[in-house]
Amino acid sequence: MDSFPPVYRLVQHWEQPEIGDVAGAVREAILSSRLRYRLHPGARVALAVGSRGIHRIAEMVASAVNTLRELGAQPFIVAAMGSHGGATPQGQRELLASYGVTESAMGVPIRTEMEVVEIGRNSWGEPVYWDRNAYQADAVVTLSRIKPHTDFRGRYESGVVKMLVVGLGKRLGAETHHKYGVRGLRDLIPESAKVILGRTRFALGLAILENAREHTARVVALEPEEVLEREPVLLEEARRLMPRIPFAQLDLLIVGELGKNYSGTGMDVNVLGRQLVEGERDTLDPTITRICVLDISPESHGNAVGVGLADLTTQRLLEKMDQRVTEVNALTSCFLLRTKIPHALPNDRECLLMGLRTCWQPQLERVRLAIIPNTLQLQTLYITAPLAEEARRRVQTHDLPDGVRLEVADTPIPLPFDADGNLLQETLFPESLRAQRNRDRQHVV
Repeated sequence: MDSFPPVYRLVQHWEQPEIGDVAGAVREAILSSRLRYRLHPGARVALAVGSRGIHRIAEMVASAVNTLRELGAQPFIVAAMGSHGGATPQGQRELLASYGVTESAMGVPIRTEMEVVEIGRNSWGEPVYWDRNAYQADAVVTLSRIKPHTDFRGRYESGVVKMLVVGLGKRLGAETHHKYGVRGLRDLIPESAKVILGRTRFALGLAILENAREHTARVVALEPEEVLEREPVLLEEARRLMPRIPFAQLDLLIVGELGKNYSGTGMDVNVLGRQLVEGERDTLDPTITRICVLDISPESHGNAVGVGLADLTTQRLLEKMDQRVTEVNALTSCFLLRTKIPHALPNDRECLLMGLRTCWQPQLERVRLAIIPNTLQLQTLYITAPLAEEARRRVQTHDLPDGVRLEVADTPIPLPFDADGNLLQETLFPESLRAQRNRDRQHVV
């Protein structure tokens, strides 16, 4: 198999809620909450901000800071990202800065120290740790996205509860829960959250839900006394809003780049249908025989967690990998399969060819292949003829989920490669973060 099948452009259209004024939504959420009654004039309020690539996060943080000042508080920002950023103060400061969250931009101090205090023991007898700066503040407000997690299924996955326990628990808090594997995340985190809710000055959770276009769908204020009850409902709403690959089975999936800005696991397992958790059965969709990942985003700062979810990769990706940062994240999480190094090829062309040769479909014209820029931006895909035919048939028979519409190009195109044999991702996906990044770089130059 020495050639590539032509591909068709597929665009997914979603009818979902979307907020244009995210700063206004954050301000409204805070002002409509009971936070003002929990603050005294001049109260020092810790605003907890994590490492996830939330859309327009800098605008949201700035709005939260300004609104807290409006209420007469003295806000400051606390890094709430567990062991991310290499579990170092500088690494976590750099992660926040990569999202535009800096002291100069926000106008307030940013505290990234890793020191914690033990505030008690949970029902399992394990210590519960909390960021020292947050613990000493007069009030704590969290800003986090609610989203299905990539490691486990439970009532609380990514969201306010996890940020309280693992994000603000820093490295020790992360290790305490990850050492139990799936049980520690699914079952132990809620037990630690109960201790935190009872023994800290946590005053408000700002819960962000994003739609399939990765834009803000809702900003919800969760009072301390209602977090445990309301977050599971918001999680199910977030699950319905998630973008997905609109096919149940693929022979080969090509992912343009992985990164922590796209998913906590570099590539979202909910999109790949490949969880790869020790001792757990994979029960996700779709079913994909072979996965290639071609590059790593600079926003990931060398953290290649999730590369082991792929079967094939490139030398380019491995050269950009920061082994120490990746190891700290992986060893703290105790999910080790996902950082095993896949077979690496010299360039994208060779990687794709090997994917085609090993995907268990030797007839090129029947290969069910899809290409995506990353696992977060799934509005545009490129697919081979068998998938294009299936998509057209489903459109004609109205066999699509509610609120989803597919648009398939009539004419295929050949895959574009540069002189070094690397896929021209910016040509295929001009709306992707990678393409925007390159446009910004050219503008600066």
